[in-house]
Amino acid sequence: MGGHPDEVRAPETWLTEVEIERAARFKFEQDRTIFIAAHLLIRICAAQALDADPAELTLLQYCDTHGFGHGRPYLRQAPDLGVSFSHTHGYVCAAAGPGKVGADAERVRPGALDSMLADRVLTPRERGLVTGNDELIRHWTRKEALIKRGELTLDKVREGGDDLTGRHLLEWSAGPDIRVAVITDSPARRVPIPGHGS
Repeated sequence: MGGHPDEVRAPETWLTEVEIERAARFKFEQDRTIFIAAHLLIRICAAQALDADPAELTLLQYCDTHGFGHGRPYLRQAPDLGVSFSHTHGYVCAAAGPGKVGADAERVRPGALDSMLADRVLTPRERGLVTGNDELIRHWTRKEALIKRGELTLDKVREGGDDLTGRHLLEWSAGPDIRVAVITDSPARRVPIPGHGS
């Protein structure tokens, strides 16, 4: 699922205390709104996969470095369901399904190729092929999705992420400048946010 944050119509009462505390730390209201919309959308998306009530799903995250509210997300009620979400300025997306799931949304910068980013994230083979920011961001969203699946790390993006054998890739564009990649273990399809088009 993906869309504008305003399309995610769900009550903030679904959020955990940790999510509410993290949302309150944002300096700008727009950033807070996007954060909340993404955290609500993952519940809506997972509820469809589980045929459950999204209000009854508790999203949890934990990492050894930053503690609660960080790290790979999972649902208390369905810890084996793969879930992932992402947000960028004006857009949120979420994915849920069996096995590992990774989702990423990024904006395409206007202008000439961002050579600094390309040199930092593309394999030498990819770097030789990519000539514009749209192609660069398509590769980057795929790699971010793999990172969220736990199959790639930021310090290794220049060494891999271009072989998706055994995985399923679903990509789409949201308007002229947003690219989304979802990588799953099972075939995936895009579904609309309830009450909205795709």
